[in-house]
Amino acid sequence: MERETSTHAPSQDGADDVTVAASPEPGPQVVDAVAAAAPSPETKRARKAGSRSADKRSDASEPEAPIDAALVSNLEALIISLDRPVQPVRLAQGLGLLPMPEEDDQAPVEGPVAKAAIRQVERAIAALNEQYSATQRAFRIEHLAGGYRVMTLAAYAPILATFHKRQTSSKLSRAAVETLAIIAYKQPLTKAELEAIRGVSCGEVLKTLLEKRLVTVKGRAEELGRPLLYGTTTDFLKLFGLASIKDLPSPTELKLST
Repeated sequence: MERETSTHAPSQDGADDVTVAASPEPGPQVVDAVAAAAPSPETKRARKAGSRSADKRSDASEPEAPIDAALVSNLEALIISLDRPVQPVRLAQGLGLLPMPEEDDQAPVEGPVAKAAIRQVERAIAALNEQYSATQRAFRIEHLAGGYRVMTLAAYAPILATFHKRQTSSKLSRAAVETLAIIAYKQPLTKAELEAIRGVSCGEVLKTLLEKRLVTVKGRAEELGRPLLYGTTTDFLKLFGLASIKDLPSPTELKLST
């Protein structure tokens, strides 16, 4: 234990000396105790990480607000009136969740406000599909070719084909289907590459697919003669009920299904 020391300071006016007590210096044991009590850098980092994790859990646990019933009804009326897939951001604009773009404005709509609006559209579509499923309706709102539209369920394809007096299989010949499949999986590719894979001339079949707007010219190859490059179209995605080319079954899945 440290002793307290005192010093005598003489007064300038000749008064009695004033005794001033000096503060005792902390001993080594006190210094060690303070150092031990201080959190280490690792502990500080761990506390910060734990705080951030807690904040994330708090945000994730917050429930979303109930979907507006009027918004759901308006979205249903909007989608039923469409004859082609429409992107969710366009649906959000049609519902007044986002401002309508100018006629010559082609810039993509991005940002947190756009994401929140698209989220409302997706939740409304999910609510409608739940209602359709619960009431055993023959249609659903499907994600198709980058947008949404109403489509009948596959189970009703035969009766629809009979009513419209056309069979789905008769739309494309076997050669056209094979050619279309090669283009879908290998695109973009040239006519020469296509014929090398099939082993036969594909001129007439390719012309038919172009007329049906299932195939289009994507550009030119960077090689001698700059031949045309072919790829599939949005109509191809609509015909086969695909949201994008990424939804095509993989070669492994095709082998397992055969």
